[in-house]
Amino acid sequence: MERKTTHIPPEDIARQRAYCGEIKEINSRFSKAPLAFVDTYGCQQNEADSERIRGYLKEMGYGFTQDEKEAAVIVINTCAIREHAEQRVLGNVGALVHTKRKNPNQIICLCGCMAQEPHNVSKIRTSYRHVDMVFGPQALWRFPEFLYRILTRRGRIFETADDPGSIAEGIPVVRQNGVKAWVSIMYGCNNFCSYCIVPYVRGRERSRDPEVILAEVEELAKAGYKDITLLGQNVNSYGKDLPEPMDFADLLRKVNAVPGDFLIRFMTSHPKDATEKLFDAMAQCEKVAPVIHLPVQAGNNRVLKAMNRVYTREIYLEKVRQLRARIPDIVLTSDIIVGFPGETTEEFEDTMSLLREVEYDALFTFIYSPREGTPAAKMPDPMSKEEKSANFQRLVDLQNEISLKKHQAYVGRTVRCLVDGRSDDPRNNLTARTAGGRLVHFTGDEKLIGTYQNLTITGCSTWALFGELAE
Repeated sequence: MERKTTHIPPEDIARQRAYCGEIKEINSRFSKAPLAFVDTYGCQQNEADSERIRGYLKEMGYGFTQDEKEAAVIVINTCAIREHAEQRVLGNVGALVHTKRKNPNQIICLCGCMAQEPHNVSKIRTSYRHVDMVFGPQALWRFPEFLYRILTRRGRIFETADDPGSIAEGIPVVRQNGVKAWVSIMYGCNNFCSYCIVPYVRGRERSRDPEVILAEVEELAKAGYKDITLLGQNVNSYGKDLPEPMDFADLLRKVNAVPGDFLIRFMTSHPKDATEKLFDAMAQCEKVAPVIHLPVQAGNNRVLKAMNRVYTREIYLEKVRQLRARIPDIVLTSDIIVGFPGETTEEFEDTMSLLREVEYDALFTFIYSPREGTPAAKMPDPMSKEEKSANFQRLVDLQNEISLKKHQAYVGRTVRCLVDGRSDDPRNNLTARTAGGRLVHFTGDEKLIGTYQNLTITGCSTWALFGELAE
């Protein structure tokens, strides 16, 4: 699995920027700037990729819209983690045949993880002929070239060859949020969990140069961003492919030393690479938020081995103890898969007991979804859907009890929070986040967005806190 990370040469990126200029010249002939619609599904890594797609589009002279009917270019950045996500994408892509019929010159692009799955590419090629362009995550840096070819030659483009991936720097970025920012520190994954499609669609692990990452963080801090999240499929394995030794804990300390008043978050962490060195860095770096997403996936050792998670229940629980010894108020979240192929009711009870022991602040729960091309998709799966659904509901009910208890402990406390946006709660108009990432609804002047405020927590639900500005 060890390999040297390759970088796209600067002259190749310059060539893509030149294509942007050519497209901008084409767009300048219109009476007003044509519009683009970028629709993103899935994880924060996809959000970060879409920011680069928007950066290219802006450089090409496009404005932006949220209405696909008025868009000259539609880019759908997809997720392949679960079957439900794929079906939702395909349904929405199918509906675009109507906008294309009304505007035959509209260009429809599908990219992201689904575009790297052969069965989906075949489906798009034969059954969704209104889609003009399909490209995988490793080919994103060539988007201007693909769009230029469509604009000048028409036809369809499919750039989905199996590719371990490279690092492409120098792509322009348009960020949608002036408070929060995402910084990719690495791409791809080497873990090959038996249920997961990510290594097949996003390529092998490859780390960005630390100096490039630090320069990006410095730029964001100077621009006033207050909440910066370091992204990777497994941030804990950062640096293994770098020519000069550095691990994620080292990087975290360097980011913490960047001047500015901002919080550092990161995701996602694989437990096998979560070390005491990392926990020490988290505890000692004042800008690092006291929160970690540490996916356990299951509480039974046989199931964990079948998942190829490379740790045991006991190892995981020891890491949780190490973490809480250093950061007692850590906000701990996780992922759990219910109904993995072959999981018995007794094995599921081990997951329930782990949940009672750890008491996560929040949990992302999923019923197992087979992904074509992964080892788990071929495993015997005797448990009925009804049993899986019943177990899933028991898990959700238990976590809801724990989350409510955790939130009730906030009531009456005054907490420093970052005001990050507008609320959809009918009683409040703003949202904020605690350092641990807990959502707070409150009422205040919209000028507070992007500032830190002390909020007194007056109430809670299972999923959120409610507060008011402290006097």
